[in-house]
Amino acid sequence: PTECFLSQPEEKQETTVKTKRRKKKKISDILEKCAPKPGVPADLQNLLSQHFGENRSVIEIEELKLSDSCFLPANDLTHSFSSYLKEICPKWAKLRKNHTEKKSVVMLVICSSALRSLELIKSMTAFKGDCRVLKLFAKHIKIKEQINMLEKGVFHIGVGTPGRVKALVEQDGLCLNSTKYMILDWNWRDQKLRRMMDIPEV
Repeated sequence: PTECFLSQPEEKQETTVKTKRRKKKKISDILEKCAPKPGVPADLQNLLSQHFGENRSVIEIEELKLSDSCFLPANDLTHSFSSYLKEICPKWAKLRKNHTEKKSVVMLVICSSALRSLELIKSMTAFKGDCRVLKLFAKHIKIKEQINMLEKGVFHIGVGTPGRVKALVEQDGLCLNSTKYMILDWNWRDQKLRRMMDIPEV
């Protein structure tokens, strides 16, 4: 029988020159360099037209357009959250008393994370008084629990994340007919320096 010899593979010489990769610009890099500025209606209007522009007709896009009259003055970054809410909603006490509908809220605050929602709830203490606030996010709270709470009690303010708010509306747990104010937490940035509007899923 013939003997078999295993030949060792020849060692390839490592190339010392490494190819340089072009660093892709991320939204966090851009935001890191620019200071926060007050949101304006055009920001949201442009975002909506970009999002729906590809798969909607010209007429449908026209119908989706929000006029400037739909917007209240944005926070000019000199206000705390409570003082800003007092400025845009001076008749809050009256609105709160008149609100008796279940499965709905008068004011809906939308922000990018559960932790940010809790932060905003704490910071609106001076504004909200004795009205009831509902947490509308997924962290540690099941959607069925939130639907049951909305069906059984009257809530004035809802603070939550876009994903959970969308799910509640789709499952008929939250009705927006009596919602008078919708506040977007536009400028806050997460650990990756992304604003809520920079997250593709939103």
